[in-house]
Amino acid sequence: MRVDIWSDVVCPFCYIGKKRLEHVAAEAGIELEIYWHSFELDPDAPAVHTTSNTERLAQKYGRTTAQVEEMERQVAAMAADEGIDFQWQKANSGNTFNAHRIIHLAQSRGLGNEAKEAFFYSYMTQGLNIGERETLEDVASRIGLNPVEVDDVLDSDEFAEFVRHDEKIAHEQLKVTGVPFFVFDQRIALAGAQPRDVFLHVLEQAQEKREITDTETTAASCTVSNCDSPE
Repeated sequence: MRVDIWSDVVCPFCYIGKKRLEHVAAEAGIELEIYWHSFELDPDAPAVHTTSNTERLAQKYGRTTAQVEEMERQVAAMAADEGIDFQWQKANSGNTFNAHRIIHLAQSRGLGNEAKEAFFYSYMTQGLNIGERETLEDVASRIGLNPVEVDDVLDSDEFAEFVRHDEKIAHEQLKVTGVPFFVFDQRIALAGAQPRDVFLHVLEQAQEKREITDTETTAASCTVSNCDSPE
């Protein structure tokens, strides 16, 4: 089954949603053909931030460090349920534009899912600076991309138009306001890191080839201004 997913590599709920979808599809015996699409949560971010995620979030939303740390612990617990070791104390997001370009390169070589997983793992578990060239090259090497091709992409504007096109579709056609955002079999749209039973229901719907619908169920997601975990 084809699944198109808009996400950012520094969005914890995108990683959680990916794992939930994969678990449900495996249990249901449904083979997925995933196409990853770019969605930058902070296009103006520097390559590397000089302060931690916790400090920035506390300042941005007028919360105490303790409040933000508690929120991050809750996200880490949610991630752990899906087998993700979210080392939020080390996580430090940066500009993800080049990461998205490398994902498009990988996808053109049949390695899109491997690239996305490697970037999620690098950010959430290893605490690597996702905007640094060293991290980009490390991820690319890990999944078997040709280092010469990777250098050619990073030294040029190659695949930039792919990133911009994805974001234009998300904003103008799909009206995406937060990620992850899923489109199943080009029929059913689903927003957020939904519970596993919701993913199963939508997979079954898509298999039955019903008309396209939007699922509005509230679920954890990241927006351009915040990461929200509904009570």
